[in-house]
Amino acid sequence: MRKVRMPFALALPAWVWLAVFFVVPIGVVVWYSFGYKPSIFSTNSNDRLSFDRYVEALSPTFFNTFQNTFWVGVIGTLLCLIIGAPVAYWIAVKAAPSKRGMLLALVMVPFWTNFLVRTIGWQVILAPEGWLSGALQFIGVIPGPLDILNSRGAVLLGVVYNYLPLMILPLYVAFDRVSGPLREASKDLGANSLVTFLRVTVPIAQPGIIAGVLLVYIPLMGDYITATVLGGAKGNMVGQMVASQFQTAQNWALGSAMAVLLIITIAVSIGVAALLLWLVTMPLRRRYALRLGEGS
Repeated sequence: MRKVRMPFALALPAWVWLAVFFVVPIGVVVWYSFGYKPSIFSTNSNDRLSFDRYVEALSPTFFNTFQNTFWVGVIGTLLCLIIGAPVAYWIAVKAAPSKRGMLLALVMVPFWTNFLVRTIGWQVILAPEGWLSGALQFIGVIPGPLDILNSRGAVLLGVVYNYLPLMILPLYVAFDRVSGPLREASKDLGANSLVTFLRVTVPIAQPGIIAGVLLVYIPLMGDYITATVLGGAKGNMVGQMVASQFQTAQNWALGSAMAVLLIITIAVSIGVAALLLWLVTMPLRRRYALRLGEGS
């Protein structure tokens, strides 16, 4: 009896899960985005399809929020990368192997607390009448109460704190893949520490760096809790607007259109970043590519 081979059978549950909990909800949101709010007591109707909600979502009133969201997403991700890379490298390379587990546990400590609770904690810390404001005034750093709450700076601080572990963990795994003998061989060939890091460590760790950037950038762009708690009107983000349209205004069509535009923005920005990275690294790939048969 001939056996029927099903190479994708083991992946079938994952595909079903992806279809049910990702593809179908996204399809529903896209469908709602072509509808409209028929009355004050109704949330959505699709008996007349149009792109009017997209036009409304891209109006100057909401477009500024899209710009602010993109700015916070890019700067927040870069800050997480700048702060997380040295921490992950130190844990993976410099710290004693016996202490790495404890250090990784300390990185994960913020995740032991609810996302909303730890964000509200920053609201307490940054308040003009909070202890941080009093301490900075006492030592003479600022002349008056701390004025950072309800601003874009407070949102940046909050998102970096909340998403930094998502950057450190994949970077740690990526740097840990670069074994000590590889770095030692690079130094034996005359490379200093900086050249070894740029030409050996970074290329090998590149998949982990990309994974860390995606793990931070994608959820950060859709975050609305941090913007609501710390940003106020000045730190408004698209996720906050989408939540408001669904929960407060009960305009599911406009909220869906904003959500679809946010998804498109994330996908396009990731594609553009990937293209730029490919173009920038092309000369290096050609320079250091292994040419089989060369010199034979």
